[in-house]
Amino acid sequence: MLDEAEFDRDDAAPIDMLESYFAAHGWTHSREDDEIVAKVKGSWTEYELRAIWREDDGVLQFLAFPDIRVPDERRAAVYETIGLVNEQLWIGHFELWSQSGILLFRHAAMIDGDEPTLSLNQAELLVESAIDECERFYPVFQFVLWGGKTPADALASALIETQGEA
Repeated sequence: MLDEAEFDRDDAAPIDMLESYFAAHGWTHSREDDEIVAKVKGSWTEYELRAIWREDDGVLQFLAFPDIRVPDERRAAVYETIGLVNEQLWIGHFELWSQSGILLFRHAAMIDGDEPTLSLNQAELLVESAIDECERFYPVFQFVLWGGKTPADALASALIETQGEA
């Protein structure tokens, strides 16, 4: 978590706040109008984070790409895995883009008002929840893709809670 003293305490336009958030973390990012893209290193892989502001709808769509491409012959197993994984989520969902085979996590925030703004806390929740879910379920997808596990076995293996320290 960032120290809130690093930020101006005022809320900001959604993409502006995310740009400030990414910069404060030192993450490489680029921005074009109502879209921003950042790269962040997780414990399993590097993630591409993408936010798109749709002013007409008042929706901030947030996507996290965990650098997983699914070959055609593994798509059925991954679709089954996505179904099982999504049952575990309260906010957001995983999906597979059919044309490219890219796996991603997506969620959105509805932001209303005459001049919609995003607070630091909202930005942090949006970004960190996406990264956390990608980190939590990355091993599940790897077990199915490369470990030869069934989707149910992969989910069970990856979600075992460990006790104590080694």
